[in-house]
Amino acid sequence: MKTLLSAETIAQRVRELGKDISESYGDTPFIMLVILKGSFIFAADIARAITAPNFTMDFVRLSSYAGTSSTGKVAIHNDDVERLKGSKILIVEDIVDTGNTLVWFKEYLNQNGVTDVKICSLLEKSSVHQNRITIDFCGFDIPDKFVVGYGLDVDGKLRQLPYIAEYKGES
Repeated sequence: MKTLLSAETIAQRVRELGKDISESYGDTPFIMLVILKGSFIFAADIARAITAPNFTMDFVRLSSYAGTSSTGKVAIHNDDVERLKGSKILIVEDIVDTGNTLVWFKEYLNQNGVTDVKICSLLEKSSVHQNRITIDFCGFDIPDKFVVGYGLDVDGKLRQLPYIAEYKGES
């Protein structure tokens, strides 16, 4: 595996994102809505980097991948969005590639009474999604490679790596 982003590089960017998010929201209440499972490590680190005083965290599980390929269909595994009605939401995602999942989920939230949705993603493959979705707070734009580490996995494996690496089939 080839390392694309070191643990130190990720930590520095997370601190910068936390500052940007804190300045953006100020004292305005918001819910950090974490997309599980891949975002859990990033979400924990970004939550500690945010100094804005009025946010809470919630979690939802979406899936559209099987192995290294997208299925093309989004499944939501925690459909209790009533609790989010009337809220400002900051979606925390690990990676945006095609953007299909986030386009669908943002529309779903808007249809269910959320007042504002912003997106924070550690990784973005802008060459793949070609501006289908706007990432308000982006960590890194990366090439169109399958990556693992820092929460990202292949079939549940390699999430524990403290860095992000290109996955080429070996483990």
